[in-house]
Amino acid sequence: MLVTFKAHASPTITMLENLAQLLLGIVGKKLGERGAIGADETEAAIAKLKAAIAEDKAAADKENEGKKPDERDEDSLRLSQRAYPLLDMLEKAYAEKGAVMWEVNR
Repeated sequence: MLVTFKAHASPTITMLENLAQLLLGIVGKKLGERGAIGADETEAAIAKLKAAIAEDKAAADKENEGKKPDERDEDSLRLSQRAYPLLDMLEKAYAEKGAVMWEVNR
């Protein structure tokens, strides 16, 4: 299934359910048929997402520590790449003091 995220300040984002569930879990929300990250919650959601991205980057750096450049796993998608669209939407919504809403498309 697909999940569509909307915010007044940003273009609509559609992503797979498992990724949406992961990202919403990081910011402290549960994926339901519909939901929202309220204007008063966007700042905390941004901080949580950025912290998770930093933690994932640190784990990737540790995995690649001591490996030669051709031995590193740089082709896999990291959390920073997968989370960027939602993070960008949250930052734009925060700047406008707006909310981010989502809806599951069945």
